[in-house]
Amino acid sequence: MPLKRTAPVALAILISSIVSGAALAQSTVPCGGDLGAFLDGVKKEAIAAGVQPQAVDEALAGAQIDNKVLSRDRGQSVFRQTFLEFSKRVVSQARLDIGRKKIKDHADTFAKAEQDYGVPAPVITAFWGLETDFGAVQGDFNTRNALVSLAHDCRRPDLFRPQLIAFIKMVADGDADPNTTTGAWAGEIGMVQMQPRDIITFGTDGDGDGHVNLKKSEDDVILTAGKFIQHLGFTRGQPWLQEVTIPQTLPFEKSGIGGPPTAAEWFALGVKPRDGNTSNGALKAALILPQGRLGPAFLAYPNFGIYLEWNKSFVYTTSAAYFATRLNGAQPYLKGNPATGLSGDQMKALQTKLKALGHDVGDIDGILGGGTRIAIQQEQQKLGLPADGWATPELLSKL
Repeated sequence: MPLKRTAPVALAILISSIVSGAALAQSTVPCGGDLGAFLDGVKKEAIAAGVQPQAVDEALAGAQIDNKVLSRDRGQSVFRQTFLEFSKRVVSQARLDIGRKKIKDHADTFAKAEQDYGVPAPVITAFWGLETDFGAVQGDFNTRNALVSLAHDCRRPDLFRPQLIAFIKMVADGDADPNTTTGAWAGEIGMVQMQPRDIITFGTDGDGDGHVNLKKSEDDVILTAGKFIQHLGFTRGQPWLQEVTIPQTLPFEKSGIGGPPTAAEWFALGVKPRDGNTSNGALKAALILPQGRLGPAFLAYPNFGIYLEWNKSFVYTTSAAYFATRLNGAQPYLKGNPATGLSGDQMKALQTKLKALGHDVGDIDGILGGGTRIAIQQEQQKLGLPADGWATPELLSKL
């Protein structure tokens, strides 16, 4: 169902009310317990947020706990694919062809998105393609029941209660249907999978019908995604990712996200952009090596940060940013010949060793995340190995 455009003043009042209602939820909507009592508390919170009682009753009538949602929440698949494996699968020729056609077919809307929000077409289109395959796979979970289940559950209630209240507001305005609106298991709706609060805040009418419909209107999707990406911190006219070639004499301990030198400093060390463009030398740039110094290499500019805001998975974000560069005309990356990585059990063993050495690697989950990469670099440096952050059997053996 479409989301009506909200006037700026009314929107500010609505968001303020939802935030106040979320605070009220701390005392009136405890997680767990009897579902009926929980929904009574949700009703009070929604009314406090400005929704009419009858509309709340209509939105919550028939609400149920969806155990499949809870199962998904507790059993989220562990992301162990390498960058080469994942990016090869998701940045397919078919997706590139469809993405380029979308950019051509909606040229005027993309031009407006860049004019109004500073976000170029390839960046928006890459998220559109990766999130739902351009709308083909939007999820079939009942959104109302998914949010009720997650807000009632005691694992992350403070995250999902505000989303449930926002969805009730959408239903009250006739912009969603509690029985038929569907999406992802965590309550995301539409072609770029946005939560109800974000839809209310950033939803933009792109096709001129006075509504925002992220499930069906591609022009609405383009402008809404552009506005949301701008909110995440995208800077107009700046790059996000640039493939480079690197010498093997680099100070690899300086690679990775965090405290990077400028692109010009990397160029001076022998890092060379494959596209030959060195005009962004004054920008800060992190050298990222998804599979170590022998695999693909990229300079990540400040705009790369919006990908990490969208999704915390390093492999996903790097693939999404790479997809956008391909849509922007970049060549396919050089695969290189990266050293063999670790299996899930081997990675857990490595994380256990790193934790015993005093490193903060987070959960022992078998995932090569940011904390584990930093710890690996520090231990590689101690052992006299190139500190590229890539986990290998050699490193595990030496530790």
